[in-house]
Amino acid sequence: MGIEKGIFRRTELLLGNDALTEIEKKRVIVFGVGGVGSWCAESLVRSGIMHITIVDSDRICITNINRQLMATTKTVGQVKVDALKERLLEINPTAEVNAMQEIYTEETAESFHIEEYDYIVDAIDSLKDKVLLILNATNTDAVLISAMGAALKLDPTKIKVAEFWKVRGCPLAAALRRKFKHSKTFPKKKFKCIFSEELIKNRGVNKSCGTEKCLCPKAAGGPGREDLLNHEWCSTKAQINGTLAHITAIYGFMISGLIIQDICEKVSE
Repeated sequence: MGIEKGIFRRTELLLGNDALTEIEKKRVIVFGVGGVGSWCAESLVRSGIMHITIVDSDRICITNINRQLMATTKTVGQVKVDALKERLLEINPTAEVNAMQEIYTEETAESFHIEEYDYIVDAIDSLKDKVLLILNATNTDAVLISAMGAALKLDPTKIKVAEFWKVRGCPLAAALRRKFKHSKTFPKKKFKCIFSEELIKNRGVNKSCGTEKCLCPKAAGGPGREDLLNHEWCSTKAQINGTLAHITAIYGFMISGLIIQDICEKVSE
């Protein structure tokens, strides 16, 4: 208990003991710990969240370093959730951090037991999986907060918060709405989103390492360090757009802030 009191002394000073106690009780699950989700998870743990599950199937790629919290030249090749878990436990060793190297799909959805959480963070890139998570999350009592597109942004002052159906100027939000309307299946309740209407163009050219062999460190023989630093696991994605750390981090911090604010408001009701 001593270490916790020291870590959160300034938090308690600002929010009060009752709010901090409630924050420590809440359970949060973060789907996707890339540029947005990794910063969100760190902010939550630094704010007093003691029970957090982080979900992502990927390994750290060299191109993740420009914007993802746990991505460094030393962690390239590591499982993202494992590297992030280590980081979070360095911040608060008493926190309960559950790392799941999984993808949220129709086949795996039930295994996450999202109905057991108080807050669900959607930082998923895949449109299909994002649709599924939103539909299922809004069918629970949990508070859902979703990150819309964070790529192709430069101006941090244009980042906003809005209810999903009021998000404007975001191609990802528009694609989600089309999916819901086409399937005639809609979210069961309102939820907040982080988004930006800014949309600039890529000025550079997509470059891939061209390597298709498995570079998993556990693969037979394993890769050399040079192979890891030159390989891009993300190069097989259908579409790659430029992103920057200050944008993705602000998205993540805003989601964390909304969660902490919601807890505090409920305490004062």
